[in-house]
Amino acid sequence: MNGAPSALRILIVDDEELARLRLRGLVNDCVEPKARVVGEAANAAQALAWLATQRCDLLLLDVQMPGRDGTHLAEELRRQSEPPAVVFVTAHAQHALRAFDLEAVDYLTKPVRRERLHAALQRVAQRLALRPSSPPVPAPGADEAAVIVVADRGRVLRVPLAEVLYFKAELKYVTLRTAERTYVLDEALSDLEQRLGERFLRVHRNALVARSAVRALERRVVAGEREEEGGEGWAVCLAPVDEWLAVSRRQVAAVREALLAAGR
Repeated sequence: MNGAPSALRILIVDDEELARLRLRGLVNDCVEPKARVVGEAANAAQALAWLATQRCDLLLLDVQMPGRDGTHLAEELRRQSEPPAVVFVTAHAQHALRAFDLEAVDYLTKPVRRERLHAALQRVAQRLALRPSSPPVPAPGADEAAVIVVADRGRVLRVPLAEVLYFKAELKYVTLRTAERTYVLDEALSDLEQRLGERFLRVHRNALVARSAVRALERRVVAGEREEEGGEGWAVCLAPVDEWLAVSRRQVAAVREALLAAGR
């Protein structure tokens, strides 16, 4: 992505005019990420008609509306090749589980608080930044501009992929490790693996590592891992932090091949 990032394009879908007006105001107050409302719809039919001729990055979508409800609209949008992200905005919290089954980025309850909406927009910006605009394996020298957008203490940062050493699943979140810092992502490890391509290698069910960061593969005791008797198993050492991550038995051959291919 070159230059300044473009503003998130948002379609508000809600049958209440006052609710649409409030959301528009909250979006306009958002500084990072930049966002703008590009359209409004009062029901699913109007939203589909709008989307037939125009594009947006995100739907702020009510659940209960006359006619087809928001969950049915979200389900229909999932069948598109590149559907917009969805954040549900509703007064009815009981729909939350269904919303996340539909891969919604977030679920906000009315009245929407400014900070909650802005946090949801940051998550959308992260996911859009990870969406490949070209084949996942870049040409040599072409990947320096690739970044991951992370939210950190109220800021939005662009972390170059070339600086990322690994991603590791930690409870509900994924941690991103560079030589200097650790960040938290609201992104599934499986999604990262699919989007980032061959430069990252799955070494364990909970870890993706940068191939360029792998320095050694050894049998050793890794804290919290007991794949072998006595707690000993395979692990990789990552430079320049000299940190060891566990390697599952099924991934040992792939890691060894990666090391041999890199001449290490």
